Amino acid sequence: MSNPRRHLLELAPLDATELLHLLDLAESFQDISQRRIKKVPALRGMTVVLLFLEASTRTRTSFELAAKRLSADTLSITGGTSSVVKGETLLDTARNLEAMSPDIIVLRHRHSGSPHLLSRHIDASIVNAGDGGHEHPTQGLLDALTIRQHKRRIEGLKVAIIGDIAHSRVARSNIVCLNRLGAEVVVCGPPTMLPPDIESLGCRATSDRADAVQDADVVMMLRIQKERMTEELFPTDREYAMRFGLDRAALRMAKPDALVMHPGPINRGVEISPEVADGPQSIILDQVANGIAVRMAVLFHCAGGGAQA
Repeated sequence: MSNPRRHLLELAPLDATELLHLLDLAESFQDISQRRIKKVPALRGMTVVLLFLEASTRTRTSFELAAKRLSADTLSITGGTSSVVKGETLLDTARNLEAMSPDIIVLRHRHSGSPHLLSRHIDASIVNAGDGGHEHPTQGLLDALTIRQHKRRIEGLKVAIIGDIAHSRVARSNIVCLNRLGAEVVVCGPPTMLPPDIESLGCRATSDRADAVQDADVVMMLRIQKERMTEELFPTDREYAMRFGLDRAALRMAKPDALVMHPGPINRGVEISPEVADGPQSIILDQVANGIAVRMAVLFHCAGGGAQA
């Protein structure tokens, strides 16, 4: 069984069949996390390096759990504990790691294109755990899986993605993935946070929250990424919350059974109110739980086990 895609750098090159294959593979791994012994020997004897040179909680821990539940050996390296702080380049760091014969390197980096760089110079499989403002492919997959589990489909759904679209790699991966699987995707945010070319990815853009939320099946809120901003893009957090945040009143414009999502971390009271984040329509913690199964599927696939014939 061949594995034509031994890296996962972005979702853009994947067609609907490949995306659905990864979602189905993730579902096949879900019950492992419910067992008393949460481990299978699928990647026994293989080594997965978690090279996280940008802060992360959910993604890093779920990748680590995913690798361990597949019985892989793991090595976790963060920015503060690596030689990057001494001036070593990313490529030199990766080449030194490669000398230790890892099978997969999972990379998170603040610069877009970093995983692509490694894939051209490193023999190990490279998995993108988020690169700058470019893509976050496993987040897009786990969001699609979570929606499909709750709605039993993705095709034909209206998905509103609201917030800091300009700096969001999550938004880009979700737009690509959900559009390719047949959803109608509407993105919304302040005009200063809507890239002029965003509709080329397969979505509709608006700065009217009511337009985005109206009759939506899914409302996905995004964090304001102030750490990536070089200038102020909106007046105050309070005004942002009033115009673009999701509270009970705004959620009532969506369908009665609409799902509420957020990739985290959440700025409560800014992009989403506490009563909505913790309310009955919220599936935020389901997203977190599904992250493990999706990342198990991706690691298994990149190792050659989940490739389609």
